[in-house]
Amino acid sequence: MAETLALRGMAWQRLAAPILVIMVLAMMVLPMPPFLLDILFTFNIALAMIVLLISLNTLKPLEFSVFPTVLLLTTLLRLSLNVASTRVVLLEGHTGTDAAGKVIEAFGHFLVGGNYTVGLIVFLILVVINFVVITKGSGRIAEVSARFTLDAMPGKQMAIDADLNAGLIGEDEARRRRAEVAQEADFYGSMDGASKFVRGDAVAGIIIMLINVIGGLIVGVAQHDLDFATAANNYTLLAIGDGLVAQIPALVISTAAGIVVSRVSSEQDLNEQIMGQMFGRPQALFLTSGILSLLGLIPGMPHTAFLLMGGVLGGAGYWLLQRRQREAAMPPEETTPARPEEPVEVGWHDVAQVDRLGLEVGYRLVPLVDKHQDGELLRRIRGIRKKIAQDLGFLVPAVHIRDNLQLKPNAYRVTLKGVAVAEGEAVAGKYLAINPGRVLGTLSGQAATDPAYGLPAVWIDANQRDQAQTYGYTVVDAGTVVATHLTKIINENAPELLAREETQQLLDHVAKQYPKLVEDLTPKLLPVATVQKILQNLLEEQVHIRDMRSILETLAEHVGRTQDADELTAAARTALGRAIIHETFGGAQELQVMALEPNLEHILMQALASRGDTGVGLEPGLAERLVRETVQAVERQESAGLPAVLLSPPAIRPVLARFLRRSAPGLKVLSHAEVPDGKTIRIVSLIGGG
Repeated sequence: MAETLALRGMAWQRLAAPILVIMVLAMMVLPMPPFLLDILFTFNIALAMIVLLISLNTLKPLEFSVFPTVLLLTTLLRLSLNVASTRVVLLEGHTGTDAAGKVIEAFGHFLVGGNYTVGLIVFLILVVINFVVITKGSGRIAEVSARFTLDAMPGKQMAIDADLNAGLIGEDEARRRRAEVAQEADFYGSMDGASKFVRGDAVAGIIIMLINVIGGLIVGVAQHDLDFATAANNYTLLAIGDGLVAQIPALVISTAAGIVVSRVSSEQDLNEQIMGQMFGRPQALFLTSGILSLLGLIPGMPHTAFLLMGGVLGGAGYWLLQRRQREAAMPPEETTPARPEEPVEVGWHDVAQVDRLGLEVGYRLVPLVDKHQDGELLRRIRGIRKKIAQDLGFLVPAVHIRDNLQLKPNAYRVTLKGVAVAEGEAVAGKYLAINPGRVLGTLSGQAATDPAYGLPAVWIDANQRDQAQTYGYTVVDAGTVVATHLTKIINENAPELLAREETQQLLDHVAKQYPKLVEDLTPKLLPVATVQKILQNLLEEQVHIRDMRSILETLAEHVGRTQDADELTAAARTALGRAIIHETFGGAQELQVMALEPNLEHILMQALASRGDTGVGLEPGLAERLVRETVQAVERQESAGLPAVLLSPPAIRPVLARFLRRSAPGLKVLSHAEVPDGKTIRIVSLIGGG
C-alpha cells in the first residue's frame, strides 16, 4: 500500500509541471470568472514572495539552479493573467470597478488614490525601475558571470585533475566537482537568457495597460453608451490595478534574480553576510553617527531626523563594541584534548596494483582523452582494441589513461606493467606532416620526428594541410599520432599482454562454441600455463591466434607425446602453416625466400645437438658472419619489394628465429614443414655461401 502511494506521489510530481504549463496557456484562451482571477493573482503574488525568500536564504547560486525555468514560468503566468484580465476588463468594465475581481479593484484604488494621473505616473515609474534598473543590471551580471565561468572552466578542471592525481580526492568526488563546474556554466548561461523574459514582460505590461485604457474607453463609450468620465473612471482604474497587480510580482521576481546572480558563494546566507559585513564594524557606525550629528547641528537642517539617526547608529556601535570586548575577556572554554586516532592497520587495500597498459598525457593533451570534452582519442583507443582483437585473436587489456603534470605539456608516455616503454610528443590542434621519403617541397613549421616509426616530420597548422598533401607528405592529426604509436607498442608487446587471465578468458570464449575440445584438453591434459606459453610463443613470432580451434586440436593431438611448450609451438605453427604463408606472401604460388648454405645448416644442427637450443654453441666469428650476411640479405629482399623470409629445417628454426630477432627485426624464419603442399619454393638468396 505504501509503495502504491509513493508511486502515485511520484506520478503527480512528474505531471505537475506539464499540468501547470497547460493551465497557464489555457488562461490565455478560456474566459475566467472574477473570483478565479482573484485566486490566481493572489497565487502569483505568493509565488513571487516564495522565490524572493528562497533567493535570500541560498548560500550559493547553484542551490537554486532551477531559477531560470522558474523565471520563465512565472513570466508566462503573469502574461496569461494579463490576457485573461484584459478580456474581463474590456467585456465587463462598464459594470463597475469590481468587474475584474476584488484584487484588481483594491490595487487600483490603492495606487490611484483619487488621482488617475498620479496613479498612471507611479505605475510607469515602477515599470521603469524594473525594466531599466533591476532587470538590465541582473542581465549584465549574468552575462559577465557566464563569460568568466566559461573562461575559468579549463583551469578548474585541471585543478580537479591535479587533486585527483595527488590523492587528495577520489574518483567520485572528482566526478561531482566536474559536474558542478559544468552546471555552474549552464546556470549563468541560462540566467543570461532568462533575464530577457522579465524585460519583455515589462514592455508587455505597458502595452497591455495602454490597450486596457484606450480600448476600454472605446468599448465603454461606443458600445455601452457610457459618458466619457464614467468610462475613464472605470477602465483607467481597472487598467492601473491590473498592471500593478502584475508588476509588483514582476518587481519581486526581478529583485530575486538580481540577488541570485550577484551572490558570492559563501557559508552564510544573505542576512548573515549583510549584518556581519555592513553593520559588524563599530568604527564605521561611530563615524557615520558623527557625520549625521554634525549635519543635524547645522541651521536649517532637519535636526530631529539627523540627530535621532545619529544617536541610533552611535548606540548600535557602542553596543557592538561592548559585546566584542566581553567576548574577548571571556576565558576560553576548556576543551578536552582529542584522543589521538588509533593508527589504521596496514591492509591489502594499501597495496597498489600497477596498470597492465597505461597512457599518461601532459595537460595540453587532456582534451584528447577527456570524455566530457568528447575526446577523440578515447574513441580511437576503443577502435584500436577492437582492431587488434580481430587481427591477433585475443582482447588486450583496457588502456588506463591519466594526466601527468610531471610530463611536458605536449608529451605522452605509454607504460607497460607500470614501466614506461615509449614516449612521444603531440601538439593538440595541429597536424603532423610525415615525410615518407619522397616529397616535392618543404613546409614551414615545428620540426619533429614521427614517434611511432622515427620518420622526419613537421607540425603544421590546419591551413597547411592541403599543401602538405600536395607535396606528398602523410598528414595526420595529434590523436592519430598517439593512436598509431600506441597500436605499434601493443603489437610489439602482445605476448606480455596475454596474461593468465586473458588466456583463461580466451579459452572460456572458445568453449562456448567448442566445449568438448576445451574440456578434454585443459586442464586435464595440458595446464593453462602451458597453453599461455604456447600462445605467447606464437605472438612473439607475429603469428596470430585467431584460429584457436586448429591450435587446440593440434595440442590435443600431440600432448600425449610431449608437453614441452616449444615442441607444441612448432606443431601449432605447422598446423597454421597455410595461414602463416598467406599472411606473408598473400596468394602468390611461388615463394621467393632466403635459405642457409647446406654446410652452414649442418654446422648449426651439430651445434644444436651438442649445446642445446640456447644458440651459444656457435663460434663467435661464425655467429658474426651469420648475422652480417642475414642483415644484408634482408636489405636486398626489402629493396626488391619481397618479404624477408628465411626458410630453414624444422629442427633449427626456433633457435634461428630467437638468434636473429634483434639483428633483423623484419625477418621471418619459417620451416619447411610450414609450407603447404602445392606451393613452389624459389631460393633467391643464399646465406653463408660467400
